[in-house]
Amino acid sequence: MVGGGKCGNIISPNPNTIISAENFNADLSSVMFVNIIPAIIGLFITAYIVVHFLPKIGELVEDDLNEGDSSDKLPSFAKSMVAPIVTIGLLALRPLFGIVVDPLIALPVGGLTGILVMQKWDKLTISIGYGLEKMSTIAILLVGTGTIAGIVKASTIKDYLLNALAHTNLGEVLIAPFSGALMSAATASTTAGATVASASFAETITAAGISAVWGAAMINVGATVLDHLPHGSFFHATGGATYMKMSERMKLIPFETLIGLVLTICSVAVYFIWGKWIGL
Repeated sequence: MVGGGKCGNIISPNPNTIISAENFNADLSSVMFVNIIPAIIGLFITAYIVVHFLPKIGELVEDDLNEGDSSDKLPSFAKSMVAPIVTIGLLALRPLFGIVVDPLIALPVGGLTGILVMQKWDKLTISIGYGLEKMSTIAILLVGTGTIAGIVKASTIKDYLLNALAHTNLGEVLIAPFSGALMSAATASTTAGATVASASFAETITAAGISAVWGAAMINVGATVLDHLPHGSFFHATGGATYMKMSERMKLIPFETLIGLVLTICSVAVYFIWGKWIGL
C-alpha cells in the first residue's frame, strides 16, 4: 500500500506535486509526466519486495474487521468509486484546463457526492467526524510548513548542503533530490518536505542550470524517501489502517525507504538520459 502510494504520488496532482511546480513556476502536467518511468519501475520493485523480502507480520483483528455494516448492506463497487472519481476529476481540471478547484472544496464535494449516490445520508455526521479526526494532525502539520520554510531559507543549512554536494561529480543534480529527502526527514511528510525544499532551493537549483520541470520533479520524488518516519502522521495513519502495532510498523521503515530511494535514483537516471541529453 505504501509503495503503491509513493509511486502514484509523484505522478498525480497531489499537494506536494502542485506546490513543487508552483515554486519552480513549472508546468504541473510536465512535472507529473517526467516521473512516469520511475513510478512504473517503483511499482515493480514494490511487488518484488513484498514477495521476497517483506516480513510476515501482523494478525487479523476480527472484531475490527467485522465492525460496521455487513457485506449485504455495503454499496456496490460502482457507487463506491463515485467519490474518488469526482474528487480526482475536480483536481484534474487544473492541469488539464487551467480551472483551479481548491482541494478544500474538491474533497468535500467528492465526499458529499459519494454519500448522495450511495444513499448514506444517515452516515453523514459520522463520516465528517471520522474525516476531521484523520485530517486534524495533517492540518496542524501543514500550518507549520511556511514557518519551517522561512527558517530553512534564512539559515545556513542550504550552504552546508551545497558545500557537501560540491565535492561530488553530480553535485548540481543531487541538490534537488537530496533537499527533498532531507526536508521529508525533518517533517516526516511528502507535502511538507516538498513544500519546504522547493521554496528553499528552487532558485539555487534553476541557477545551476537544471530546468524548472526537472527541479520540481526531482524534489517531489526525493520527498518520498523519508516521509514515513514515526514523527509524522503518515506513519501512524498507514499503521492504524492495517491494525498494526508500533513495533510491527517500525519494521517496514527500511522497505519504505528502499522504495523511495529506487524512485529517486530512477528519476535522476531518467533526467540524465532524457532531460539532460534530449532536453526537457
